[in-house]
Amino acid sequence: MASIKKQTLVSALLLGGAATIAAILFLNRPPAQMAEPEYRPVTIDVAVAVKETINVHVQAQGTVTPLRETALLSEVSGRIIETAENFLVGGFVSKGDVLMRIDPRDYQTDLLRAQASVESAESNLAQEKGRAEVALREWQKLPANAQRSQEAKDLYLRKPQLEQAEAQLLAAMADLNTARDRLERTVIKAPYNAIIRSKDSELGQFVGAGTRLAAVFSVDQAEVRLPIPQSKLDYLALPGVSGYDDGASIDLYTDVAGEVKHWPARLHRTEGVFDERSRVLYTVARVDDPYALNTPDREPLRLGTFVNADISGRNFDDIVALPRYILRAGNLVWVIDEDNLLRNRRVEVLRTGGDTIYVGAGLDDGDRVSLTSLDASLIGTKVEINSSTDSDVLNGGGEPVIPEETPEDVFEAPLESTLEDTLEPIAAAVAE
Repeated sequence: MASIKKQTLVSALLLGGAATIAAILFLNRPPAQMAEPEYRPVTIDVAVAVKETINVHVQAQGTVTPLRETALLSEVSGRIIETAENFLVGGFVSKGDVLMRIDPRDYQTDLLRAQASVESAESNLAQEKGRAEVALREWQKLPANAQRSQEAKDLYLRKPQLEQAEAQLLAAMADLNTARDRLERTVIKAPYNAIIRSKDSELGQFVGAGTRLAAVFSVDQAEVRLPIPQSKLDYLALPGVSGYDDGASIDLYTDVAGEVKHWPARLHRTEGVFDERSRVLYTVARVDDPYALNTPDREPLRLGTFVNADISGRNFDDIVALPRYILRAGNLVWVIDEDNLLRNRRVEVLRTGGDTIYVGAGLDDGDRVSLTSLDASLIGTKVEINSSTDSDVLNGGGEPVIPEETPEDVFEAPLESTLEDTLEPIAAAVAE
């Protein structure tokens, strides 16, 4: 019992001591100091909008094809008695080069016969002319009052015979021209500067009229069909009815043995109709001297090569180029007003290319656009500008060019629309 009382007394003394200490600390506390809250403005980097003239480039792909391709057929029958040394698949031939000869002996004989027929017809015509002169002299000796019909007079003067002789001479001359042509056709020549694609005949082979001998394609010029979607046609200056007067320049390029090679080309025409399946309009680029026969220091562009095409399109004025990451959902960007307050601004984007957007409307020269990513709740917040850079400097200076959207660009665009970005226009409207 005494132990319990002792514990109670000790507990009471401890509680009393604690209360006394607490009271002393409370009474001796320092007075409270009221401090004004310190406001620190948001520090951002800005780009000053500078309007530029932007040249749009459109990307396309296609396969190099020949401007002309011809199947050489035999026009006469006979045995091939001679072929050229370069009559080989892949061989270069110049316009007028003899590729092969067909046995001409039968056609030389026909030519001699035709020449003989012409000489015989000329002799017959000369005899008829002489007879007609004799008949005319006899006719003039007849009495003037003799009754004669015109038909009798023409027959007496041998006019029908003379006309027949002239017709026979014309027919003989036509046969002579035919024989001469057939003899010339025994020599097969290249129709233009070309490469032999295929060889379908050989020395000693007998060929008939219409037999395929070889196939050649021209090397002076080549063409590339480039598909342009409807959405990109406005970026190009399309030709009129007569085609391009001065077609846009094109840079054709592809990887050759690990190195990217380039070839100049120009737009020549469009095919005039949309492809029914893909809904694209094919425009045709023309390449001069694809095999670099006149420019040996250049890499040849062989037929059948798959190439990429960088097409120089139209120029667009009053365009502002900005980094792509600053564009938020709803085509909104942060703009700093005269009071250094953050404001939302809706812009019209002409096009996105790589890491850059090209604003066609919504920004004026001198507008300050935030380059710092900010939360949507900061609308109307006062900011402090850390650095300022002109937008044309961000774009690299020089002549601005809008590159083509890559497949990655198209794929990544939807990923930028997060929930926070979706709610930003709503928060901005409520704040205003």
